Amino acid sequence: MCMKTLNIQNIIVPIDFSKMSVQAIQIAKQLGATVIGTVSTEAKAKLAKEMGADHLILYTQSDFLAEVKKLTDGRGVNVVYDSVGQTTFDKSLDCLRPRGYLVLFGQSSGPVPPFDPGKLAAKGSLFLTRPSLPHYTLERSELLQRANDVFNWTATGKLKVRIDKTFPLAEVAEAHRQLEGRKTTGKVILLP
Repeated sequence: MCMKTLNIQNIIVPIDFSKMSVQAIQIAKQLGATVIGTVSTEAKAKLAKEMGADHLILYTQSDFLAEVKKLTDGRGVNVVYDSVGQTTFDKSLDCLRPRGYLVLFGQSSGPVPPFDPGKLAAKGSLFLTRPSLPHYTLERSELLQRANDVFNWTATGKLKVRIDKTFPLAEVAEAHRQLEGRKTTGKVILLP
């Protein structure tokens, strides 16, 4: 949603195999970005590579800030898409090059505590945004354009939808346990 409005050359996507991370990798690649993914396991690294990530950092084994700086020759990245929030916020800011964007689109570790906006200037005139779909589809024409992009990319194979598991509707509780326990690596489908 906010990728098309940014001039991105390289980005970081924390890859938790949510609907957003898998799509973010593919959309960023279509827009010509180099994608650095952060993952927790080797299995997720393999899947992220299949989705198109150029570089992968196992954040459980190494410091993702140091690795990002190494991969970018110390410059940092243009954009960080962060769905984690509280625990990654400071390092995400530190991964950015001057005038970089931190796109905070989730808070799985909790909300980011209040902070001094002067910190953004001190770290290189950084930008912070917390996008929400309704603000990117204010006009019907915007909604149709964005929906058409997604459906066209899917129909032509440019955007792959990864279905990991299916459950009968009667097993909805198990589907939720799988999602909450981070045991999925794609879409979970409930069947009637």
